Amino acid sequence: MSNDVGTTDLLHVLIPYWGDPALLDATMATVLSQTDPRWRATIVDDAHPDPRARQTYGDHADPRVEYVRNEVNLGIAGNFEKCRTLATGRLAMFLGCDDLLHDDFVATIWRHHATHPDVEMIQVGVSVIDGAGRPANGLADRVKSWIRPKISAPTVLGGERLATSLLRGNWLYWPSLVFRVDALAVRSFRADLPIILDLALIMDAVAAGNRLLLVPQICFDYRRHDESASSLSLLQGERLADERRYFGEVAATLSARGWSRAARAARTHWTSRLHAVSLLPTAIRARSRSSTSRVLRHVLIP
Repeated sequence: MSNDVGTTDLLHVLIPYWGDPALLDATMATVLSQTDPRWRATIVDDAHPDPRARQTYGDHADPRVEYVRNEVNLGIAGNFEKCRTLATGRLAMFLGCDDLLHDDFVATIWRHHATHPDVEMIQVGVSVIDGAGRPANGLADRVKSWIRPKISAPTVLGGERLATSLLRGNWLYWPSLVFRVDALAVRSFRADLPIILDLALIMDAVAAGNRLLLVPQICFDYRRHDESASSLSLLQGERLADERRYFGEVAATLSARGWSRAARAARTHWTSRLHAVSLLPTAIRARSRSSTSRVLRHVLIP
């Protein structure tokens, strides 16, 4: 297939970048190796002090590769929102700057979009790797596999059923999700929820009637680090308080529209609370009263 494709018939791979340049290179190698040329990639550098990303991608030989650098660091939420505003074409995704696409990822997305053009989101099958690229299957990913809907063929999910399922536990892998750009353009990321901004945006979309195509074919490698930003924030920041606040808000919203099962799932948020239980030993070993209190509050007070 020729690289000369129309600008509307593209999957826009948006990469919010802050991290190891070597891992970004590995990510980009998998983008460039796609068997289907219907993509373009935009790296949005959040003012990282290392110049290597700019040196490598600032004037790339492949015209489908674009590099943008923020003048100041916008943070997670700010950089994701900037990426969202840059999305063009028909489809877009927020690829992690250390995740890997299988060679047939773009081809798989276009094939399923062609059969379900009215569906706003696509989630393909995902394998999990660790920081060194080895297969991984930690507790978080085992739980995701347990609660994810069991399917053997592409399946469209939506409405209260999807909302309830995701509020019981978010089994999606955000960097692998693909969105229709027209649906993505009408909602923004919440700056007050930097760590769970993905779930908040998805739930807004589901409540607005957007649907998800769940595809069993594995064509994406998600990199799970031992100390990710979200894991550290659970003990060091306000993520647990943010989660409780968000679940309370969404429970009230869904209850008002008559989605009682989804509202109940939001109020109990049992997987989030079980995750907090797993953090208790770490908080206790750290001898941090504030961390221990924060975790216990999340576990005991829905």
